[in-house]
Order: sequence, then structure tokens, then C-alpha cells
Amino acid sequence: MLLQGRLCALRAWRMADATSLVRHANNINVARHLRDRFPHPYTSRDAKAFLQFALGPGPQTNFAIEVGGEAAGGLGYVAGTDVERYSAEVGYWLGEMWWGRGIVSEALLLFTDYAFSSLRLLRLYALPFADNIASTRVLEKAGYSLEGRLRSSCVKYGDIRDQFIYARVNEDWAARS
Repeated sequence: MLLQGRLCALRAWRMADATSLVRHANNINVARHLRDRFPHPYTSRDAKAFLQFALGPGPQTNFAIEVGGEAAGGLGYVAGTDVERYSAEVGYWLGEMWWGRGIVSEALLLFTDYAFSSLRLLRLYALPFADNIASTRVLEKAGYSLEGRLRSSCVKYGDIRDQFIYARVNEDWAARS
């Protein structure tokens, strides 16, 4: 799958992305805004393990954000189950050298359109740390709405942090299902 935008493309990961993955992911300024499963430092071993997972069997749930011909970040989703089976949590990151250019907002818009039309999802949501203003702006620019604040909902690097919950609902879902 390839989703092409003006600033970036969303595509499948490739084993050849390992070098650029390490270059962009091995950054504390990236890792501090993500879940603990995103390691820091980010090594070649981490890149290889992630790429093997991303390229494994099953539906594609992780995508490279390609900028300037290289994988500069990632976007993925975790599908809901049971009564939440038409919802998914979305997450993303981008190498620091590309921040502030609208790239992730475009990538999230590309993915949201794909998820609503091709995956037939009703709802996408994200849980950014409440102090991550850049991520909340990405979500707002991609049409996601703030639904609430989850007080003291997580601990990152020993600090208790709040999270926001942002979501976007597929308004055309009933007509497509």
C-alpha cells in the first residue's frame, strides 16, 4: 500500500529502512513523547526486531512515513476488539529534523481517510501526553476533537503524566456498512 501526499508518503516498512529508522528514532526528544515500548536508545537490533514484526504475517498495521526518499517516522494503529472492533488507537512519530512542517498532520489525514474508506473503521482515537502540544496540534489539524483529559493516567520516565483523548468519527460509516 502507498498513500501519497504533497509532503510525505505512507508506505509499508522495508528491511532496507533499518539505517534511517535508527537515525531518526534514536533521539530522546522523540522517545519522551511515546510509549515505553519505543526504546531509547534505539539500536540496530531494535530496528531489525521492529521491521521483522512490521513485515510479519497478518494485516498491515504499521506504516513508514517517507520524506525525501527515506523512512523518517512511523504511523501505526491498534485495532479494537469485541464491542470496540470498529475503533482503533492510532499513534505516530517523526524524526526531529522534520518537525514543524505539517508532515505528520498530512500523514495522519492520509491514514484516516484510508482507515475510514478501506478498513471500514467507525472511530480512530489517540492518547497524546497532555503536555505534548505539538501532537495535539497534529490531531486538531487532522480533524480530531478533544474528548477529555485522563488525569494521572500514565507514568513516563518516572513522571506521572496526564493524557488527552482525541478522536475522529467516520460520519459516513452507517452509509458504508
